[in-house]
Amino acid sequence: MSEANHNFNCVTMSNFEIKTHQIGRIYTKPHFFILNKGLNSGNPMKKPCPNCFVLTTQTDNTLQTLFYLCLTLKIGRYFAYYLKGSVIPFITINDCSKVLKSTDSSIDNNREQLQKHIQIMNQIQQKEELLKENLKAIQQLKIAFAQTYFAKQVKGL
Repeated sequence: MSEANHNFNCVTMSNFEIKTHQIGRIYTKPHFFILNKGLNSGNPMKKPCPNCFVLTTQTDNTLQTLFYLCLTLKIGRYFAYYLKGSVIPFITINDCSKVLKSTDSSIDNNREQLQKHIQIMNQIQQKEELLKENLKAIQQLKIAFAQTYFAKQVKGL
């Protein structure tokens, strides 16, 4: 979900539907998944998992906006208030929908500011992904360096 593919000036968010994801189901409308169990409940995902909801929309622009709105709400811990359960916390589909719909209705008069916020969140997300890739490469370099050193030492044993 890149900024280049998203028209930040065209948004209608009231047209979305949230359902419980069923493993193996194929979705034809634009969609993303929302984790519903654990402390990361509310986290939007591009790929499904067994414990998630699916959010479908009519357009890719609405999808992009809702994805980053959901990410912002997760990072801001707005879903945490609705967590239930003592061993494995979870969020209900009604609570998840309520958070998204109340946010949608409360920002109706501030769409331009929302779009700027989503654009910045998108850029932050891209930077985070780049840092993760760099850390993975550094970890691989450390392993290769350690193996090279010990490969010389082990030959002498």
